[in-house]
Amino acid sequence: MNKEIQIMGVLNITDNSFYDGGKFNILEKSIKHAEKMIQEGADIIDIGAESSKPGSESIPSTVQINKIEPVLDAIREKYDIPISIDTRSSKVISKLLKYKINIVNDISSLEDEDLIDIIKENNLSISLMHMKGTPKNMQDNPSYNDVVNEIYTYLESKANHCINNGINKNKIIIDPGFGFGKSLEHNYIILNNLKKFSKLGFPVLSGISRKSMIGNVISKPPEDRLYGSLAATVIALKNLSTILRVHDVRETRILLNFKNLIVD
Repeated sequence: MNKEIQIMGVLNITDNSFYDGGKFNILEKSIKHAEKMIQEGADIIDIGAESSKPGSESIPSTVQINKIEPVLDAIREKYDIPISIDTRSSKVISKLLKYKINIVNDISSLEDEDLIDIIKENNLSISLMHMKGTPKNMQDNPSYNDVVNEIYTYLESKANHCINNGINKNKIIIDPGFGFGKSLEHNYIILNNLKKFSKLGFPVLSGISRKSMIGNVISKPPEDRLYGSLAATVIALKNLSTILRVHDVRETRILLNFKNLIVD
């Protein structure tokens, strides 16, 4: 992954994701939305079939594969855009390798150890995310002594584990995990100290888009959180985040176009 700012467009093929659950659960709608994001300027499409919102249960790998595979097949017929797969499962990734996927977006940071060899042998990138607990219990009163340093140490350890197991350093992405086992205060401490994570030497992914950390500040439901999301994105960019995982590609691309006009 290079150092340029990249937009990762979210395609959730799920029933219960917090913002778009059920919207793209029909194949035709999924394909249409992927094409829309590509046309709007997405650099990466991130496809997932397992919701990770607070309280959600894990989804069997066979179900994930059955949902993702036909969408991937359709995308690859027309586009060679980088594809990220949002999954914790080595079985899912193994099945989808034939579609020339590029990134494993793993919220568990390789809890499934079989992913390590798959990533290494197929020259994939890995996005390592910090999460306290599991999606089912992560928001049950999360606490830290020093949230930034604890997440920094965790991601440093996970990245070193990858490198020690033969994964190229240039294939590692880190993600502090906004909303994954964090209170509202934790999320904004992380956002305002995001620059520290770039010191690890890896691209920093920010997944802020339309989350409750936005809604709880502006008192709006997910469908009305666009402007709050863009405001938080400005802070993330100021603090050196280089991959923006978003639901709103067109608006984020417009934001980046304005950023390019600013002289430091």
